[in-house]
Amino acid sequence: MAKLSESAVAKITEICNRYKDEKTPLMLVLYDVQNEYGYIPLEVQEIISKEMNISVAEIYGVVTFYSFFSLTPKGKYVVGCCLGTACYVKGAQQIIDKFSEILKIKPGETSEDGLFTLDALRCIGACGIAPAISISGTVYPKMTVDKVPALIEEYRAKGAAA
Repeated sequence: MAKLSESAVAKITEICNRYKDEKTPLMLVLYDVQNEYGYIPLEVQEIISKEMNISVAEIYGVVTFYSFFSLTPKGKYVVGCCLGTACYVKGAQQIIDKFSEILKIKPGETSEDGLFTLDALRCIGACGIAPAISISGTVYPKMTVDKVPALIEEYRAKGAAA
């Protein structure tokens, strides 16, 4: 989204206008923009700032505070590895390391093919089924290092079929 097209600017403006009458519209606008484009780069934040009369600094602060917003494009499948205490003590670090090794990316990065983004999460609220990971919203309980290769292949096959 290096240079925004007129249609992209119009869509962002339309999203902003959709929430003009809300008491606190910023989160709603950011959520819809993230869903539409997959991320919220500075150029988009500047448009939102102008349309909503909110400083870019405030928008940037919100985008960088909440982990579900992103400044960079994400892969088709976002792999979130929980590193909270319960997951960590049950081997979560080895699981994220295996994803990192196979996908050839570090946490926070996206694979070359654009299919996977690897995220290290502090807690996904699944302590009872630790270690847990999520892939684009689907939670996988009691994950093991041995299950990682097959799971990646399953999603690669889905990505190729789509």
